[in-house]
Amino acid sequence: MKVDTDSGPRLFYDWLADKLATKLNVDTRQLPQPYTLNDVVCWFLSARGRREDTYTRIRSILREITFEPPKALKQLAEITDFDLFVTTTFDSFLEQAINNQRFAGAQSTDVIAYTPNRMADIPSEREGLQRPVVYHLLGKCSASPNYVVSDEDMLEFVCALQREHLTPEKLFYELEHSHILLIGSNFSNWLARLFLRMAKRRRLSDPRDVGEVLADNHSGSDDRLMAFLQQVSVRTRVYTGAEQFVDELHRRWMARRKPADVISLNVPQRHLPPEREMPENAVFISYAREDLAAVQKMKAAFDAAGIKTWFDMERLESGDDFDRKIQKNISRCAYFIPVCSSNTERRLEAYFRREWSYALDRTRNMADDALFILPVMVDALDERNAKVPDKFKAVHMTQMMDGEPSREFVERLKMLLAGRA
Repeated sequence: MKVDTDSGPRLFYDWLADKLATKLNVDTRQLPQPYTLNDVVCWFLSARGRREDTYTRIRSILREITFEPPKALKQLAEITDFDLFVTTTFDSFLEQAINNQRFAGAQSTDVIAYTPNRMADIPSEREGLQRPVVYHLLGKCSASPNYVVSDEDMLEFVCALQREHLTPEKLFYELEHSHILLIGSNFSNWLARLFLRMAKRRRLSDPRDVGEVLADNHSGSDDRLMAFLQQVSVRTRVYTGAEQFVDELHRRWMARRKPADVISLNVPQRHLPPEREMPENAVFISYAREDLAAVQKMKAAFDAAGIKTWFDMERLESGDDFDRKIQKNISRCAYFIPVCSSNTERRLEAYFRREWSYALDRTRNMADDALFILPVMVDALDERNAKVPDKFKAVHMTQMMDGEPSREFVERLKMLLAGRA
């Protein structure tokens, strides 16, 4: 995690420890050398400082930085075979690297943060993930003190992760049954052993089909840790140098890929997921989950034309927080496209019908000739007898077989959006 600072390349968390010490007026001459974030926090607390102040100061520092994500993170982000990233840091560099390398900067990566007082899990098993996931196992920087900055915080998180009702089960299932790369970890001897045991959920000496790789600058020189792994965890391999390991991994992966498999930000990608948060002046697409393939094709065509779209990728059809998000997005989207099909005909009760109702509610505040709802049909649906609101039929339902929009529809939508800009 090296960044380019005013004084040259530095490990980011060493730089952050310096900045935090300055913010908290810590006398660094009294700290062990080289000192860490934990050393700074412990000195501050011993001087009767408020624990909450350390988190707010760190947050203010991170909000002001302009560092690019480190090269190694960019290289990992380009390896599209990786879809589940578990980070032990609280910064946003990894999320930023994935969004930049895969999605041209769009906020399309799912970011989930664990906290001991509110367990959060990945949305599905790996095979069902619709977008890459960055999981902050030790919390993510926020206004509240729910991320690890000290050894005491680490102890609380590790204890919480082992409690049955606080364990993210889907995440730990994937850790248990997958090969794991532990890159650049600063885990101490016993913390490394404990993390491996937690991830594998069984004795490390038991036979298993998957293995682990530790690539960092310290594990290989820890004789006791190496002796333990060699005697107990024979499926674990250790390499020296995180950056060198990632560089070689990236080089080999690129050499094995076909040119078409390598991401190019100059070429529009088919079936890119929508951004997590709806962008401004975007088109909201409402659909039945069975029509996702058609919606993805529609979005790809709109992306190529520079039209911003948003839809719910995961179809999470429950929960007050989710419902408020959908209502908010429909209330501020530029246009609303309900996707009608034989699938919507079969589903007399479904969440997309609630979305349709929210869109109709918004039109009640509009002039009679205002254009907002643009219904489309993605198969051979009989428009006259379709189970859709009368207002959809009144504005004419556009035929868009299998989600492939016509050039005329795309140009018309571009013109409408340009008139709103």
